[in-house]
Amino acid sequence: MARRRSWVRLLRDDPLPWLLEDGDPAVQAATLTRLLGRPDDDREVAAARRRAMASDPIAGILAAQDPEGWWEKPGPGYAPKYRGTVWNVVFLEQLGADPSHPGIRRAAEYVLQWTPTAAGGLGCSGGTRVPPPSSVLHCLNGNLLRSLIRFGFLDDPRVRAAIDWEARAVTGEGVERWYASGTSGPGFACGINDGRPCAWGAVKALRALAAIPPRRRTARVRRAIDLGVDFLFSRDPAEADYPMPAGDTAPSHIWFKPGFPSGYSADVVQVLEVLAELGHARDARLGPAYEWLLDRQDDRGRWANRYAYARKTTVPIDKQGAPSKWVTLRACTVLAAAGGIPA
Repeated sequence: MARRRSWVRLLRDDPLPWLLEDGDPAVQAATLTRLLGRPDDDREVAAARRRAMASDPIAGILAAQDPEGWWEKPGPGYAPKYRGTVWNVVFLEQLGADPSHPGIRRAAEYVLQWTPTAAGGLGCSGGTRVPPPSSVLHCLNGNLLRSLIRFGFLDDPRVRAAIDWEARAVTGEGVERWYASGTSGPGFACGINDGRPCAWGAVKALRALAAIPPRRRTARVRRAIDLGVDFLFSRDPAEADYPMPAGDTAPSHIWFKPGFPSGYSADVVQVLEVLAELGHARDARLGPAYEWLLDRQDDRGRWANRYAYARKTTVPIDKQGAPSKWVTLRACTVLAAAGGIPA
């Protein structure tokens, strides 16, 4: 209870009763575990998760799935954004979908049939053929890895290969060839970012590696995590002036629009989220980012969804510009992890 008071008192009002309403069971379940510390086998958590699987948006996404496991069209599943197979897998994980559900199992197996590349990472395209090695990017590989790990596929050899690719791509160990069209060098360099380190890719890669239980992380994975954390701390996350393509004079506006769900782009809150997962929530260097976040709450201690992928997803997930339970939960989760603003 003391931990709860330490962050709720920073807010203009307490959003917990709103987050715990029965009408949004996926948010309710996530709030119970993330903010109130309930275990996964808690009776109330289990009941909320059952209701979430039978409610939109999870139920609507699964209803649109082909019996073979894909959405929209068979094949790699990158297109159309954000209704293709890989996007729905990523969004279902973010919504807290049940890993044991047959539709989730089929979707994960389908992704693992189409996305492994000769390079080892998970890649994708909008076409109909297995992607070439050059198509591997930190953002997509990271998003898919996190989803597959959290859906229970950590021990799948294809997932293990993609984890090793991710770690080697960061550390530069044992890589014989880079591809200019994708991840183009050690660290987080990316061809799409003019060969410069991509912070969006770094965030997604670290979210994947953070999903691996600490005792299961190899030495190479630990080195990659350390390098990634150092990179995110190389700039003030509240400014987000990470390396950008030539010609850009300011960071992308998306950094400063907290949203839900999350595709290949990242925002300031997601930097806080992944650093918190990796044990750095109380680092004093994050103070300005927490202040930035607190300044964006409304008078009821809620945050609006500023990047909701409105009218782009298989079914509506959240409302653009409206107070958002999901974005508010994201904000509260990082504030709770910090226990306030680190000095």
